[in-house]
Amino acid sequence: MTTVLTAPEEKMIATPSLFLAGGISDCGDWQSEMIALLADSGWSLLNPRREVFDVHDATVSEAQIAWEYRYLRQATAVLFWFPPETLCPITLFELGGALERSAPVFVGCHPNFARRDDVRVQVALRRPAVPVVGSLDTLADQAKSWLKPGA
Repeated sequence: MTTVLTAPEEKMIATPSLFLAGGISDCGDWQSEMIALLADSGWSLLNPRREVFDVHDATVSEAQIAWEYRYLRQATAVLFWFPPETLCPITLFELGGALERSAPVFVGCHPNFARRDDVRVQVALRRPAVPVVGSLDTLADQAKSWLKPGA
C-alpha cells in the first residue's frame, strides 16, 4: 500500500521510500499530481510540500530545512522535478548532493525551466545513465519502472 508522509509530519519509514524533491513555493502543486501518478507504487512517498508554510517564520523555515535534510538522506530513492515558475535554488543544491550519493535518482525538468541545460549537463557528468525527462508523466513512468511494489 502506498503511503504519503507530508512535512512536517515525523514518522518511521518501514517501507522503501521516494522523496519528492522540487519546488514547494512560487510554483504549482506538482507533488499532488506525482502522488496521484504513483498511487499504486506501494512505496512511501515523502512530500516536503506543507499545506501551510509561513516563509516569514524562521522557526518554521528551519524545521522545514531539517525535515528535508533528514528525509532526503533516509529515502531509498529521490525524484526531482524542476517546474518552470521558479529557479528552485535549494532543489539544485539538493540535486548536487543526491548525485554524489549512491541512492537512485529520477530527474525531470519542465521544457521551460530556465536552467534545464545546466541540470542536464550536471546530471550527465555525474550519472550518465540518468536521463533528464521533460514531463511529470514521463518522470512518473521512469520511477514506476524502478519502483516495483514489494521491491
